[in-house]
Amino acid sequence: MYPEKQSFFVLGLSRSGKSAAQFLLSRGGTVYIYDDITSERVEKTAKELEEKGARRVPKERLSKTSELCDVLVLSPGIPIDHPLAVAFKRKGKAVVGETEIAARYMRCPVIGITGTNGKTTTVSMLTDVLCAGGYQAKACGNVGTPMIDFCNLEEKGVAVTEISSFQLETLNSLCPHIAIVLNVTEDHLNRHYNMENYIFLKAKLLKNSSEAEYAVLNYDDPTVRAFAERTKANVLFFSVRERVNGAYLENGTLYYQEEKIVSASELLIGGLHNLQNALAAIVAAKIMGVSTQAIVSALTAFKGVRHRIEPIGEVEGVLYIDDSKGTNVDATVKAVSCIKRETVLLLGGKNKGYDYSRLFAALKKSSVVHAVLYGENRYELLKCARAQSFEHVTVCDKFELAVKIAAMLANRGQAVLLSPASASFDEFASYEERGEAFVRIVHTFEKAKQVQEQPREQTREQSQAPSAATDGDDGIESIESIDNIDGEDVGERAQDEEIE
Repeated sequence: MYPEKQSFFVLGLSRSGKSAAQFLLSRGGTVYIYDDITSERVEKTAKELEEKGARRVPKERLSKTSELCDVLVLSPGIPIDHPLAVAFKRKGKAVVGETEIAARYMRCPVIGITGTNGKTTTVSMLTDVLCAGGYQAKACGNVGTPMIDFCNLEEKGVAVTEISSFQLETLNSLCPHIAIVLNVTEDHLNRHYNMENYIFLKAKLLKNSSEAEYAVLNYDDPTVRAFAERTKANVLFFSVRERVNGAYLENGTLYYQEEKIVSASELLIGGLHNLQNALAAIVAAKIMGVSTQAIVSALTAFKGVRHRIEPIGEVEGVLYIDDSKGTNVDATVKAVSCIKRETVLLLGGKNKGYDYSRLFAALKKSSVVHAVLYGENRYELLKCARAQSFEHVTVCDKFELAVKIAAMLANRGQAVLLSPASASFDEFASYEERGEAFVRIVHTFEKAKQVQEQPREQTREQSQAPSAATDGDDGIESIESIDNIDGEDVGERAQDEEIE
């Protein structure tokens, strides 16, 4: 790739698209840009790039870009079988992503982390550990900041990169010094069509590794364990079930090659899945030469990441927990297993190609006492709940109303858990936006409670005024007689309203 002598068409102006365009412009490339989403953010990004020399492509000229440009730079949200990607490939032209461009220019070691669940937590955890060990480590990739933004990191730097299956579609040149695969369970089948394709993409992280690199694999996941046969890299494992060549859990303690590292009880984040994440981080840190003392210091101070099984408040004895990042069945099952209280679960959004029967089969054996189903896929969820005889469900349309219904259903001592097992794109731009909406709604409950608890010395008019928890401003009165209404009735009612 020689930017000064090539022209690039950047399709999609998300964070990665914007960073890719800026990088190519800074190296003298001719850059064309387009995004079919019309929003204030996209318009602002486009204008910023135009000021730096990018050229906007009008919609009616899109079909000509495969003739005009040498390289298509595809944002992760756009599938590899998009018509423009197909057109470029048919003409023998390159289709790459921002991460692929970054891979060709990185100057520092890269630790690539992929898997269905736990990527962001492991990236954040390992970044903290490496920083404690003296490295200039930067978390990047799918976690937030595009990897291409850290191309100038020197050798003492480390790019700890979260890599999704979407990014792996256009990634061919990356050879991470350490490649970590956490797990592989059903996800994104609406994009990748079947599990075979999804597994193939996850394994791509290892394809360029030589004997000089390392693969860190989850021994407890048979699919991931088999990846050891697909790589030339030095393989180390992690396990919560048995001793392995690498890191493992034994009698409540995390070990690395028989060296005691830290007791599981000393970690601030709970759940067996987080112990797996910590073990993966320990293996990578040891490969990088980080001391045990630095590892323990960072791990015991790590508090987790936003929107991943994050307690956000307690109102009238009900604990509210934000797991908006739980966008697939396996993540939701793990989140539920971490909650010790009886739980009202919020499920719904946009289906990514799942059969939710497995979810409801697991919920029947869990602490979940009621599920509130909302969003675009609410009737798919309801169908699977009925098929598994999971009867305690309520169905509604929008997210905010679902949260308020869950609050009404939850009793003192119980929890309300947002772990949707679905993408957010029916109503929100991202799982982060959905999580922040949940936090805001819960904070209104807290404020309403504060109003109710104002001193009785207030005027009679003030003391008799309806609280914010029951007045017309919060919209709960739109559900009539929610007590004693079962899920089937509410589902039928919502369906009638939708048909009208």
